[in-house]
Amino acid sequence: MAKATRKQALGRGLSALLKDPDNDIKSAEDKNADKLVGHIVELEMSTIEVNPFQPRTSFNEDSLKELATSIRELGVIQPITVRKLGFEKYQLVSGERRFRASKLVGLTTIPAYIRIANDQESLEMALVENIQRQDLDPIEISLSYQRLIDEIQLTQEQLSERIGKNRSTIANYLRLLKLDPIIQTGMRDGFLSMGHGRALINIDDTQKQLDIYEKIIQKSLSVRETEQLVRELNTEGKPAAASKKTTVPTSYKKGIKEFTEYLGTKVDVKVTKKGSGKLTIPFSSEEDFERLKKLIRGEE
Repeated sequence: MAKATRKQALGRGLSALLKDPDNDIKSAEDKNADKLVGHIVELEMSTIEVNPFQPRTSFNEDSLKELATSIRELGVIQPITVRKLGFEKYQLVSGERRFRASKLVGLTTIPAYIRIANDQESLEMALVENIQRQDLDPIEISLSYQRLIDEIQLTQEQLSERIGKNRSTIANYLRLLKLDPIIQTGMRDGFLSMGHGRALINIDDTQKQLDIYEKIIQKSLSVRETEQLVRELNTEGKPAAASKKTTVPTSYKKGIKEFTEYLGTKVDVKVTKKGSGKLTIPFSSEEDFERLKKLIRGEE
């Protein structure tokens, strides 16, 4: 009779499994642990406690309210990560801002990735396998890359080796996570491509990002048209360029393309008739500057 009850609980799915003390998963070796690792589960907020060792103790109230507004309108885009402490008891690993903002909105549940004892290897395998899927949108890929970096403690170089992707490709995906949540949702829903997102990330002002996003949707702008719109926006108020432009020799063009792909930003090269020149690498913020610095040093 006990066996029949257990099978019935399993049939109700993962949510039922987590609430069944007879089938409680305590380690990666337990039966059905593979159903937990690498999957998103909707957890009750009341079962989650904050991490007492969280190094960050101050949270900007205005920033939290902005995030809460976004969550109220769009939901929690990026699930939090928790560690299983016991039966229906979890501890935050990452995502405390999302957790706090969700509380402000009054949510009773939140999407979460659950980690269990000794599951790091299983988690890594599940994430890498997930990345290889063909039906993922750019934001899902970006989030998977970020989770591997954060939770498995991989550098971009190590991640590049694990999944067989160029480091510059990984860097470009990770930059998409800096976009406004509304734009990220648009990419997840297929309203714009990764190319559109890469163009929009070069705009510092969030409201201007959203203004161009609306134009992309309303006018069905191509990636090339979007890039042109961004260039025009970024050159507003700047002094007009010199009337004469020095033509970059063909021999340099391949190198410029390689620089651009590696750094994830459009590189400008000016060459004099004597062969000397100047290489210009634009950046959009202090964080972007640090990213470029690490790439040039070979630290990512």
